[in-house]
Amino acid sequence: MKFSYINPTQIEFGQGKINKISQLIAKDRRILFLYGGGSIKNNGVYAQVIKALENHTFFEFGGVEPNPTKETLDKAIAYGRENKVDYILAVGGGSVIDGSKYVSNAFFYEGDGWDLLEGKFTPTKALDIGAILTLAATGSESNSGSVITKGETKEKRFFHSPFSYPKFAILDPDVLKSLDDRQLVNGVVDAFVHTCEQYLTQPHGALAQDYYCEGLLRGLVVLASTFESRDNLWYANLMWLANQALNGLIGLGVPQDWATHFIGHELSGLYGIDHARTLAIIQPNLLTILADEKKDKLLQMGENVFRLNTNNPLDVVEKIRALYSSLNIDLKISSYTDDTKIIEKVTSLLEKHGFTEFGDRGTVNKAVVVKILEKSI
Repeated sequence: MKFSYINPTQIEFGQGKINKISQLIAKDRRILFLYGGGSIKNNGVYAQVIKALENHTFFEFGGVEPNPTKETLDKAIAYGRENKVDYILAVGGGSVIDGSKYVSNAFFYEGDGWDLLEGKFTPTKALDIGAILTLAATGSESNSGSVITKGETKEKRFFHSPFSYPKFAILDPDVLKSLDDRQLVNGVVDAFVHTCEQYLTQPHGALAQDYYCEGLLRGLVVLASTFESRDNLWYANLMWLANQALNGLIGLGVPQDWATHFIGHELSGLYGIDHARTLAIIQPNLLTILADEKKDKLLQMGENVFRLNTNNPLDVVEKIRALYSSLNIDLKISSYTDDTKIIEKVTSLLEKHGFTEFGDRGTVNKAVVVKILEKSI
């Protein structure tokens, strides 16, 4: 229970909020309008943004990938410099917003932007960011983190920067209604695992953090169970639960894990598997192998989230696995790739990236990762 906390992002939550960007960005700013594969042109978001920016100067850059690559983002930086932009408007899901953070932080740097991800460069200034969220999952719209892929080497790395907090984030739940089932499922799972990474650790006595985590997890369990009968509030609840799962609050002053994420990032970088699906594959197997050391928190989760009466932590792991299966997620890596060298590639990348002893207790080493991957393939 010792921490510093600031979250400077102004949240504008609710239907019809996109037009507020005309008031939230000064008229004299030169805006880089960053977006993804073009789905915003089909769901009405693009038209709303263009309308709201009619009195602003802006330059469009589309094509940011679902796992945003350094190579594409470097082109966005060059385009932004060419047009002397001084503000980024990121319109998309976590990938576009993560990409905007790379562009923002690397914009004034004369070296290779990947140095951000390697920890070789710490920015002292950056472009301001505004965000319009179109896919609820990562909480990137109001946190300092960003995950970027280097296409050339298939590496997926992350960085944090105080400049990465968007100045504002527009969260209009109606935008989610155009998403397909796969993307919505990914959002539920992503938020669930984000919460678990800060909750399924070890007893610590920070009541607000524990009980807030349990509230978020219970909410996400309800969303999973009502997935086929979605109403307006379902979308609004997903958007807010996903935001709260990773805006910094629930991890304050408590142990955090992130081992599932570190392994999942390598799988996603190597094989292009959806981020949330790598988490759903890895997490139950990691929890099975680490069930003894995580017993206290697993049993607490069983009682307070799933209403289970059990003394066996593996019963709780099976409830988590069943939750993912109920959302029709394939929980085997072999369903996504036929590569026979998965274990060798993932473990060597983890070692390259400095993850040799990780997890909340530092007990996840190469031998443990091998066991997790053997169960996951």
